[in-house]
Amino acid sequence: MAQSETTTTPVSPSVDMTHPQIMKALSGLMLGMFVAILSSTIVSNALPQIISDLGGTQSSYTWVVTAALLSMTAATPLWGKLSDLFSKKLLVQISLVIYVLGSVVAGMSQNTGTLIACRVVQGIGVGGLSALAQIVMAAMISPRERGRYSGYLGAVFAVATVGGPLLGGVITDTEWLGWRWCFYVGVPFAVIALVVLQKTLRLPVVRRDVKVDWLGAFLISAAVSLLLIWVTQAGDSYAWISWQTWAMTGGSVLLGLLFVLVESRASDPIIPLRLFRNKTITLASAASLFVGIAMFSGTVFFSQFFQLARGESPTMSGILTIPMIGGLFVSSTLSGQVITKTGRWKAWLVSGGVLLTAGMGLLGTLRHDTPYWHIAVYMAVMGLGLGMMMQNLVLATQNQVAPEDLGAASSVVTFFRSLGGAMGVSALGAVMAHRVTHYVQDGLTALGPKAAAMGSSGAAGGGIPDLDKLPAPIREVIESAYGHGVGDVFLYAAPFALLGLVLVVFIKEVALKSKPALHSPAAASQESSAAEVTDAAVKA
Repeated sequence: MAQSETTTTPVSPSVDMTHPQIMKALSGLMLGMFVAILSSTIVSNALPQIISDLGGTQSSYTWVVTAALLSMTAATPLWGKLSDLFSKKLLVQISLVIYVLGSVVAGMSQNTGTLIACRVVQGIGVGGLSALAQIVMAAMISPRERGRYSGYLGAVFAVATVGGPLLGGVITDTEWLGWRWCFYVGVPFAVIALVVLQKTLRLPVVRRDVKVDWLGAFLISAAVSLLLIWVTQAGDSYAWISWQTWAMTGGSVLLGLLFVLVESRASDPIIPLRLFRNKTITLASAASLFVGIAMFSGTVFFSQFFQLARGESPTMSGILTIPMIGGLFVSSTLSGQVITKTGRWKAWLVSGGVLLTAGMGLLGTLRHDTPYWHIAVYMAVMGLGLGMMMQNLVLATQNQVAPEDLGAASSVVTFFRSLGGAMGVSALGAVMAHRVTHYVQDGLTALGPKAAAMGSSGAAGGGIPDLDKLPAPIREVIESAYGHGVGDVFLYAAPFALLGLVLVVFIKEVALKSKPALHSPAAASQESSAAEVTDAAVKA
């Protein structure tokens, strides 16, 4: 808590920025977010084709997604802490450059190993963009007004999320382009975002004579990485109950305990443990963990469902997920506007938890022949719930944080959300691979020994099948297996959404503040002494 030794450049006057000024300042930031999300989601509908072309398996499919989530999770706290020490604008630009470099090299991949490594680099960049977007916004806008602008960020998220798969599907289906252009297409947008950021984003730079907690960053990264590697490989490379399981889970727990010990003694910890003394931050962080499981599971497994269970093209796969994105777009924008007018936010969180749980439960009934209008309704319900929860968990925590802790605290909720997503995708991907193999074997056995022998090297063997090359009876078995397998994934994920709902019920609603986090030093000092020291969250 060496905050008394900090020196600060003069901060903007206490006069609040007008709406046009804020929108101009946020324009480059929103464009940067759009690039990051577009570049992430553009791959989703292309992944079945990518993994098939590169000779990967269901495990490779999962790891292409998990690798980015893993590095994003591990890097998020570090980006948050760096934003407390250095220029937020410069950090946003650096994270954007890192992401673009990872994307360009990913497009040149010749095997799944190279692609996964590039996804790690991409994840580091998107972790910075996701964390810093909310931190920058909190620095300029009061919590009371922030709901409105959080809704705008949510709208950008929704547009990029639906635009990415659609664009990726078109690129993949266009013979003279191919899936590699999914990684290249975001580069021009990124260059524009860098230029706009340079011209429009104006923030005071806080300079402090402190050091970054590199040991803490290493320990939390190692603990999370080891845990995710175990989750992904268990049940495939080794049994769930085995010496490898005990070694990796025990090692992860040990690294976690060492992290807590280091953080409790660090002069400027990467995640100040005192933040968790605040009940709101603790509950919001835990709820974000479960929201992350739901959010990332939906975006990852829907593409497999529509392409492998229903035989749709990558382009149509993107179009068919519009109901989920539409629900997210409407609820995030509407809730932000209403919260700004009323100052009340808890009802939105609880309603979002109810809708998310219901949506996941309904999606648990998916089969390859489920009528599409049923699927559309289920996806819309899930999207409405996600839109109400993601941004407002961020808002609830930011409303409680002291200005000097904004960056580090903001990264906490995002950290737990991306951790939940990474763990959820890893574990549910392993579950899906197991269930699909089981259903394929049962289906082929029912067709007779000859069919079982024909399919042993396909999906039953762990590969991603090319449906167009399969005989009609075996294709039907594969489609049924993937439809049932994806349904199982959502059914297993639904209880986690319910846990998130239970947690938000216990969050106490606190009146939204009317001053932005980045105010004059005197005002910040008064506000921090009056407010509970706690955290802020970030949108991923």
